[in-house]
Amino acid sequence: MHEPKSITGRIGAGGKRVVDSIVKGLASLHIHPNILTLIGMVINIFAMVLFAKGIFSWAGLVILFAGIFDIVDGEVARRTKRETKFGAFFDSVIDRYSDLLLLLGLIIWYAKINRIFYVGLTGLVLIGSVLTSYTRARAESLIPACKVGFLERPERIVLLIIGSLWDRMAAALWVMAILSNWTVSQRIWYTWRELSAVERHQRVTS
Repeated sequence: MHEPKSITGRIGAGGKRVVDSIVKGLASLHIHPNILTLIGMVINIFAMVLFAKGIFSWAGLVILFAGIFDIVDGEVARRTKRETKFGAFFDSVIDRYSDLLLLLGLIIWYAKINRIFYVGLTGLVLIGSVLTSYTRARAESLIPACKVGFLERPERIVLLIIGSLWDRMAAALWVMAILSNWTVSQRIWYTWRELSAVERHQRVTS
């Protein structure tokens, strides 16, 4: 006999069925995965505008909608056998644009209402977001992998959505500012440790 699924298990299975249905429909329409990636960014531009106007709850819902395209573009690429190295590169670049546009919307809003402290705080989040990606990319040009750290893009997007929908944006920004920059420091430390180990090994064997 099969054990009954937990509530979270049923929710997860239901969500997977929904995503599979969307992927199947998009694949049947032969929409190029890169177009889906671009659509996600365009939707996030609307969220940026809503942030810039201080309409946070609607911005959160728009980010949720954009997330659908972020989830399905890769799966559509696999389903339609259109996976390419350029597609992975393009997806990563467009994701960075989406992230920074959303934060730009918040910076505009805080500047409009003269909350300079939160302009600076959001700027720190922006710096951490860019450097989280950059340190991994740069590290992986030197070592095989660098995936350490607390906060990557999915977690940042979830925090933005929570902050928007539950009117806790200040708390969300604090968490993102601290943990994204802490992730950068973790990756710097990890890369130093790995490269130091390689250099020690080379000195011993030379």
